[in-house]
Amino acid sequence: MGEGVGQLSISTAPFLKSGLSTRRLMWEVVGALVPVVIAATWFFGISALLVVVVSCGGALLTEWTFNTDRRSLGSLFDGSALLTGLLLALTLPPSIPLWMAFLGGVVAIALGKTIWGGLGQNLFNPALVGRAFLQAAFPLTLTTWAAPRGGFFDVEPSTLALPLTQVADVTTTATPLGMAKFEGTVTGILPLLLGNTAGSLGETVAILLIACGLYLGFRRAFDWRLPVSTMLTVAAVSGFLHLIDPDKYPGAQFMVLSGGLLFGAVFMVTDPVTTPITPRGAWIFGLGVGLLVVLIRLFGGLPEGVMYSILLMNSVTPLINRFTQPRRFGV
Repeated sequence: MGEGVGQLSISTAPFLKSGLSTRRLMWEVVGALVPVVIAATWFFGISALLVVVVSCGGALLTEWTFNTDRRSLGSLFDGSALLTGLLLALTLPPSIPLWMAFLGGVVAIALGKTIWGGLGQNLFNPALVGRAFLQAAFPLTLTTWAAPRGGFFDVEPSTLALPLTQVADVTTTATPLGMAKFEGTVTGILPLLLGNTAGSLGETVAILLIACGLYLGFRRAFDWRLPVSTMLTVAAVSGFLHLIDPDKYPGAQFMVLSGGLLFGAVFMVTDPVTTPITPRGAWIFGLGVGLLVVLIRLFGGLPEGVMYSILLMNSVTPLINRFTQPRRFGV
C-alpha cells in the first residue's frame, strides 16, 4: 500500500456490535431490582431482606460449587447468579422459612442453569425453576401470604423455622387475586399501585415495577416487544371478558396491576436466554404468556398463573425461533 494508507482489517460477522455485554446487562438488571428490594423491605420488614440475602446466598454458593475454574470465579462476578437469587427471592412470600429460600436458590442454579451447561444454555428461566420446585415441594407455604407489617423488625415465627419442621402459624391474608377469584372482591387501583397489599415480595408495588420497566426499556436492556405484547394481551383478553360479564370477570386494569404480571413481564419475560430472539417470535411469546395468564387466573384452580405461563412458553421458544427466522438474503 502507498504511504499514508492504513492496513486493511479483515474480520468475520457481525460487524456492528452492541456495547451491552452479558456482564453489563446482568448488573443493569440487578441495579433495577434494588428499588424493588427496598420497597419489599419497607412493606414487609426485615423478614423480606433476610429472604433476599439467604436466597442469593444459596444461588451464589451453588454457582461457586459448580464453577470449574475456582481461581477466576468469573461466573460469580458476571452477576447472573446474584440476579437469579434476587429474582427468586422477590417471587416468594414474605413469611417463607429461610431454609426454603436457600434451597430454592440452590435448585435454581443447579437444575435451572448448571445442568443445562451454564449461562446461555438453559431452556427455562432459572429463578422460575427454583420457584416451581418450591411450589411443588411446599405448596401450603408457598401460598401462605402475610400482610404488610407495621414494624420493621417484626419477624414472622415461620421465617426462622428449622429445616423439615412444622412451620409456625402465620397471620395470613388473601392476595388481591385470591380475593377476586374466591370472594368476588376486586381491590382498588390505588392500593395496587402503591403496594399496600399482600403478595410476593416483589409484586406489590405496581408503580415502581412500571418505572423499573421503563428504565430498562430506555437502557435497551431487553426487547420491548416481549413485555408490551404480554401486558397488551392480558389487557385485551381480560377487558373483552369483562365487557361480556362484568360481575364475573375483573377489568383489564386490575388484571394487569395485580399479582406477579408486571414483575414477570419486566424481569422474567425479558430474559434474553429463554425467550425468542426474533421480533415476530417476541410478539408470539408475549401473546402466549398473556393468554395463558388469563386462562389460568380466570378458569384454572389457581388465582395466579404467571410462573407457569412463562415456563410453558420457555419450552416452545426453540420452535418459535425456528419458524420465525427471517429469510436469508438472496434466498
